[in-house]
Amino acid sequence: MIKLGDMKFRMFSIRVLLIRLFTGRVFTWNFFTSTLGATHQTTHQTIHQATHQTTHQYALGATHQATLGATHQTIYQTTLKATLLATLLATTLLTGCNNNAPTAPAPPTGSDGHVFAVETGDSQLPYLVIDTRGEAIQYEPKIAADLKIYVQKELVQTQPIGIEYRGKTSFRLSDKKGFNIETWDNQGEDTDVSLLGLPEEEDWRLVGHVVNLTEKYTYDESLIHNTVAYEIARRTGRYASRVVMTEVELNGRYLGVYQFMEKPKRDKHRIDITKLDETDANITGGYIFMIDKVSLGDAAIGLPLEYFYSNWDDDARYTIENSFRSRYDIFADTLAFEPFRPPYHPEQYLETYFVYEEPDASDITPNQKTYLANYIDQFESALRSDDFEAGERTYRDFIDTASFVDYLLINELCRNVDAFRISTYLVKDRDQALQMGPVWDFNIGFARGGRIPADGWVIDYNSYVQQDPWMMPFWWERLMEDPVFRGDVRARWLSLRGSEWSDAALVELVDGIFGELQRSGAVARNDEAWDDGIGMDAVTATDELKTFLLARAAWLDSEVSGF
Repeated sequence: MIKLGDMKFRMFSIRVLLIRLFTGRVFTWNFFTSTLGATHQTTHQTIHQATHQTTHQYALGATHQATLGATHQTIYQTTLKATLLATLLATTLLTGCNNNAPTAPAPPTGSDGHVFAVETGDSQLPYLVIDTRGEAIQYEPKIAADLKIYVQKELVQTQPIGIEYRGKTSFRLSDKKGFNIETWDNQGEDTDVSLLGLPEEEDWRLVGHVVNLTEKYTYDESLIHNTVAYEIARRTGRYASRVVMTEVELNGRYLGVYQFMEKPKRDKHRIDITKLDETDANITGGYIFMIDKVSLGDAAIGLPLEYFYSNWDDDARYTIENSFRSRYDIFADTLAFEPFRPPYHPEQYLETYFVYEEPDASDITPNQKTYLANYIDQFESALRSDDFEAGERTYRDFIDTASFVDYLLINELCRNVDAFRISTYLVKDRDQALQMGPVWDFNIGFARGGRIPADGWVIDYNSYVQQDPWMMPFWWERLMEDPVFRGDVRARWLSLRGSEWSDAALVELVDGIFGELQRSGAVARNDEAWDDGIGMDAVTATDELKTFLLARAAWLDSEVSGF
């Protein structure tokens, strides 16, 4: 936009030149000044007409004079002057559009000149820009990309990364995809980096809420299920993934609100256990393993992305390489059929598989596999055979009971219907007892956990759902038969309700997390990007989340008081 002073200078300069070119041709100045007040579109049209008409008419006048005796040179010079006039008028008016026209707002731009996909105003929420350098993201393997992190449009960090899609059911159902991210060096090797103020590591997750645009539904409309649940867990003193709420732009497209979080793994800042090598003589730890669906691992490399939209069978493709099976079914009876049958065979619902995480399936040795499977078998055998009335509780020799209690209470308070039977981490450190946790994946928890009534225990899942491929292991029903374990649950619940999990603390927790999102404008931007007729309302969903938490806590107060 040309400033007023610059425009006045242009007007003066043009007038002088016009007088020099065409002394006495006042119409040119009047034309110029009248055009100055027109709209931008009118200016363009007037310029075109003036250029055409002035050149044409002046040339005709000069030609007529030439027929009366002027020389060809006179015609040429006069026509040239007219052409110069028209060109000068066009150039001046096009480059200095009139001062009264409305000005388009400047695009939202970062401090480095990057133009954002949306206007974020003065939002203090981190804004992540990912550029995959023209390559399409795959499910496996990760591709090279560049990450930029902005806060209030100020570029605060740049980082080479590897990125791939993540999730199993959520990947297939959701149009808003999640991502696994690794921080890389300039040679494409993993490197530990602190991102968004989190402790240095290399493995990260970008998790968004599930949005299905075809069937018009969403999970976790509040956008904060995992963030709230992990904070509830951390308030017990247990590790849970740290989360930073962000907005994400991918290759120039705004993707909305995402939870940037730590991947649960062995690390001094995450799951702090001993590293177990292949050559270690002491193989009692550390292990991280899961009750979960299974992944293809390296077998997924090179498969087309379309394959993963319908590869449901792979979720249940348990093998002797990637897992081991409990000797007992969900009723604590001995399984009579061999493990590793085809996915979704008729009796799969009876089985519980344990999937290797660390060491993973490619690194764990046969001796380590045997040790871990035997340890779980000893625990399960003791749990099912102990005579609690007679005071037998040998199962406690194998587990960190306090971790089991906390895991139970966190997932029950949040009504996480996926807990205990999938997305369930277990840890066995060197020379230590088995621990439950960390907790993971609450996208269908809280009020979304519709398979379990609001006044029902999640650990009673098998009573509400018939023959799900992934049912509840017998552990929890059996543990709750032990009056000593129930006493531990009661004591811990009362302690937490009197402090970190009080009604006021729970409401404050939710309000603090969601309030940041709402004040930043990110909620509205996310809904605008993804609603598409679904009818998203994060404010109402968050109010319902608070109402649910208070009601659920009150119900647990009543239940636990009888233990």
